[in-house]
Amino acid sequence: RQWIGAGNFDLLHLHEPAIPSISLLACWAAEGPMVGTFHAAAKRQKIIFAIKTNKKMVILLLGSGGREHALASKMLQSSKCSTLFVAPGNAGTAVIATNITISPTDFNALKSFAIQEKVEMLVVGPEDPLVLGIYDFFKKDSELSHIPVIGPSKVGAQLEGSKEFAKEFLVKHKIPTAAYDSFTAATVEKGCLFLETLQPPYVLKADGLAAGKGVLIIQDLEEAKTELRNMLVHAKFGNASAKVVIEEFLDGIELSCFVLTDGQQYKILPTAKDYKRIGEGDTGLNTGGMGAISPVPFVDSVLLDKIETRIVKPTVEGLQKDGIEYKGFIFIGLIIVKGEPIVIEYNVRMGDPETEVVIPRIKSDLVELFQAVANGNLNDVSLAIDQRSATTVMMVSGGYPEEYEKGKEIFGLDKMEDSLVYHAGTKIENGKLVTNGGRVLAITSFGNDFQEAIKKSYQNIDKLHFDKMYFRKDIGKDLK
Repeated sequence: RQWIGAGNFDLLHLHEPAIPSISLLACWAAEGPMVGTFHAAAKRQKIIFAIKTNKKMVILLLGSGGREHALASKMLQSSKCSTLFVAPGNAGTAVIATNITISPTDFNALKSFAIQEKVEMLVVGPEDPLVLGIYDFFKKDSELSHIPVIGPSKVGAQLEGSKEFAKEFLVKHKIPTAAYDSFTAATVEKGCLFLETLQPPYVLKADGLAAGKGVLIIQDLEEAKTELRNMLVHAKFGNASAKVVIEEFLDGIELSCFVLTDGQQYKILPTAKDYKRIGEGDTGLNTGGMGAISPVPFVDSVLLDKIETRIVKPTVEGLQKDGIEYKGFIFIGLIIVKGEPIVIEYNVRMGDPETEVVIPRIKSDLVELFQAVANGNLNDVSLAIDQRSATTVMMVSGGYPEEYEKGKEIFGLDKMEDSLVYHAGTKIENGKLVTNGGRVLAITSFGNDFQEAIKKSYQNIDKLHFDKMYFRKDIGKDLK
């Protein structure tokens, strides 16, 4: 009879009974006793191997939105996840995981927490910590370098962090994209002259991160010139618009392609289409996203093949050629013009609210996929997809994406039937669930087609209420 410790693994109780075998008993969190039987002559390393293959991980997820609630829900379905922390999380993640009050960009605080709690994987939800270099921070720190980070290096994150960097990457690797030029405050008048060479509408993009709101599409030339000056000279989007990319307008239908890569191999996740504008009929200001549908019904095998061969494959190969470390998600914003896919933008994480329809459709073990990304053997893991359609509708605070009030009590979640509810901007205050952001809840439903799914989402939304609640009633109508 003896007790052994195996690193971070649970203690194992070994005993040799009368018959020539060894019973191996281990108490694993959330699973109860697990028993394996090995011949008495079995070598010690074989037993340790059995321990490792059944090992559960402590995982830290960064972020606080609906995207993170959806990722957390899926990761907790994995037999490989024992403990999930979310920094900072929301009222939804608090129910299923453990929230910690650390900002995703406070790298030193995250380091201390990761060491204290023996974190074994870091999954990065939002773009800010990636653009600031959290992958490099962990990799270069001797106390953290053993922890895999699901997300690209700081250089790789520039695909989202700088529109100009992304454009240069696209052109360099001959990936289809719109014609463009970039300007600073010093060249703003040249930018105005460049606008005169284009046909309306005019597309102005803040070079840096602007919370999904740094793109302006303007019909009038003089208004476009005024907004260009506002962005460059008057810092309309702060440092994000210190440089502005002016782009040729492309007329087509948009969709999102999501890729998971270990830097060499890749898996293409389900396609999705989101709805950015606040108003019905795709009018009004840009938002972080008002709803989404997956799969995109007009995407057939011919278009998917074009997307993979002309865009996905050369993107991953381009990262390799440029020596850019990239282990995580690539979100490729596409526009389809006369049947041909063209890249509008790259993001270096999953989209929101697209995550709320893409991730629920993944039937495979998400943590196992992340492990394969970290280990560089993604091709060894299969990707199984639920063939049903999924839709989500975002409930937002009145006034969003401009000024809005927080702290409105939310009613009706206990009446939800046959839908998934992902929390975005919520918190518990004095024992009550209240709003805590512009985008508040995402209501996701499945159906045999997107019409059936969206009908379920809207039926459940009718049961929800908070003061000044708003949502778009036309999600998916453009696809009918």
